[in-house]
Amino acid sequence: MAETRKTITAESLGIEPGLRFCVINHGCKVNKVEADTASSYLAALGAELVDEEDAQLVIVNTCTVTGEADKKARKAVRHALKIAPEALVIVTGCGAAIDACGYAGIDERVRVIERFELLEALKPKNRSPLRIGKDFRTRVNIKIQDGCDHACTYCIVHVARGKARSVDASQVLDEAERYFANGAKELVLAGIDLGSYRSGDIGLANLVESLVERAKGHCSPGDIPARVRASSLEPMTIDDAFIDLLARSEGSVCRHLHVPLQSGSTKVLREMARPYTSERFLSLVERLYERVPSLSLTTDIIVGFPGETDDDFACTLELARACRFSKIHVFPYSKRAGTPAAKRLDQVDPIVVRQRASELRRLSDELRERDYRSRIGTSELVLVESRCALTESYHEIPLPEGAEDGSLLPVVLG
Repeated sequence: MAETRKTITAESLGIEPGLRFCVINHGCKVNKVEADTASSYLAALGAELVDEEDAQLVIVNTCTVTGEADKKARKAVRHALKIAPEALVIVTGCGAAIDACGYAGIDERVRVIERFELLEALKPKNRSPLRIGKDFRTRVNIKIQDGCDHACTYCIVHVARGKARSVDASQVLDEAERYFANGAKELVLAGIDLGSYRSGDIGLANLVESLVERAKGHCSPGDIPARVRASSLEPMTIDDAFIDLLARSEGSVCRHLHVPLQSGSTKVLREMARPYTSERFLSLVERLYERVPSLSLTTDIIVGFPGETDDDFACTLELARACRFSKIHVFPYSKRAGTPAAKRLDQVDPIVVRQRASELRRLSDELRERDYRSRIGTSELVLVESRCALTESYHEIPLPEGAEDGSLLPVVLG
């Protein structure tokens, strides 16, 4: 198991003013929140964020969602040991939760610490610092949910993060208020199974509506209130209450959803232990477009799952076209030890997996271009960041001339 001794403190880790540190993050938006939180805590303790090669402390926040992700995380630990030869390397995150001994055995300079224990040790004694401004993006991610009660046959995250649990709504609202008061113009809600959020009688739609109202309370006359974006929602958790809120929000809740499909074949979905059919997924998508015509819909799809045939893959291509996705995150199947799918004997030839991934990426590019072209001449609120601007529909566009970093303004897409 990862190190969870109550004696771990910032002092015992050698954290002091002037310490040079670097945080390397892998994985999902929840991991990103936890990595940024560690960075903000260290900065508040007087440590200095630097490039990896100059660091005295390197934190590697690992992902283990696939075998490939696990390999990349281990490679990142070895890279940190090599490029920062005097640094203490702390390994945390999902990979560390699954294989603490394996990571600890890489080198004597590696210390494996469970994520919550690490954050508790680094947390300043006064109020938690904000992850906004210098060294952070202007879009603020807030973790409101963790863990997962499902057990998809390709995934081990439910083991690494445990049962689904939600952050108390009052805590979420308090944190959001602080960001709104400090100028945040987009709040991104993150969770492992975000749609399962529940705090007492408060579900996700109730919480988002409250956040929208709080944002309006921190808006100067004539200014545009901050918007709220849901990061990723499982299809079976999108209910009528959320769809209704999305339909009447007029952009205060971004009309963009990321809904993982994983496969367009009902046979493959069943073998993945996904609790829906391709027909049910398409029915949901059609209902979403009916209520929210300007919706931008992005997704995750795994290609080459064990037993996937050419016909199964053709079903995926067909459903992707029917859903009119504005972007597809393509994941070539990668065996994750400890999952049922990894034990199957009908693994797809890696060459075939690569070919299918390439074909699906080409379709993704085609659909993304088609979606953007359909929006040319329309106006969307755009969040300006240091290097680009992000539309409500999740397209990056060039920076509007003269726009200030962190501003939210209407732009006619062209």
